[in-house]
Amino acid sequence: MIDIARPKIEGSIAVADGDRRIGFAEYGSATGRAIIWLHGTPGARRQIPVEARGFAAERGVRLIGLDRPGVGSSTPHRYENIAAFAPDLETVLEALGIDEFAIIGLSGGGPYTLGVAHAMPDRVVAAGILGGVAPTVGPDRIPGGAMKLGSFVAPAVNVAGSQIGQVLSTALRFARPIAEPAISVYGHFSPQADRELLARPEFRAMFLDDLLHGGRRAMEAPFADVVVFAKDWGFRVSDVQVPVRWWHGDHDHIIPYAHGQHMVSLLPDAKLFELPGESHLSTLHMATDIIDELLAIWDQSRALK
Repeated sequence: MIDIARPKIEGSIAVADGDRRIGFAEYGSATGRAIIWLHGTPGARRQIPVEARGFAAERGVRLIGLDRPGVGSSTPHRYENIAAFAPDLETVLEALGIDEFAIIGLSGGGPYTLGVAHAMPDRVVAAGILGGVAPTVGPDRIPGGAMKLGSFVAPAVNVAGSQIGQVLSTALRFARPIAEPAISVYGHFSPQADRELLARPEFRAMFLDDLLHGGRRAMEAPFADVVVFAKDWGFRVSDVQVPVRWWHGDHDHIIPYAHGQHMVSLLPDAKLFELPGESHLSTLHMATDIIDELLAIWDQSRALK
């Protein structure tokens, strides 16, 4: 396994009047334009490709990964809906001295990305989503994909998710000897594009680093995600006015490509990048292109002011 450099800054910030904390990891330039990176389900603050970390430093970008509640350094918490995440992020932004920013969400980070864009249209310059989850209820819903099962198990997870998460986090404290083989097993049963990505040492190292640092203290966030994804999100997708760029593999076995098409059709200012032959995790190799695209939108918005 290759070595993964530690974040330049890593810690947690008090939110909700100090009742809870949100963990973060910062890469790149401390004074550059800020891009918030929201991890998938499961995942944590270090689920950021090595290439993206280095690229952020080259482009003078302040790249910040966050733990959602119940993983890594974040206090367990169940949001009422997706929209309820935005006030926590606003507190984090104020603590880090960030005004304008762009935001990227992978898979389960996608709904939260849209929720933040909806809540802070004057601060979010652009949003990028990689294979994002779509609504399962309400007028914006679309059936199928992983959330077909997620919606079915959500009631049980709502009751037992925290206990299961505690067991998993305890297991992960002793998981280093088996974690890397587990990634290999996952890759073996994944589509070719994901299998090829997981065979690359830098991506294996990133996933292992994120798993061991993010999951060893708490592993309740994935179960909280499943529960909240199965509810009304608290806003309409069509009300998100921020420019959104959406990348989606046409061989995605977790979140079907049709879900990406559906979401982009609902968004007022959006563009879909179809990734032929790509699956779910394999979209991560597009991380530097995504950063470039969001920075280009940022530059355009500045030119118009």
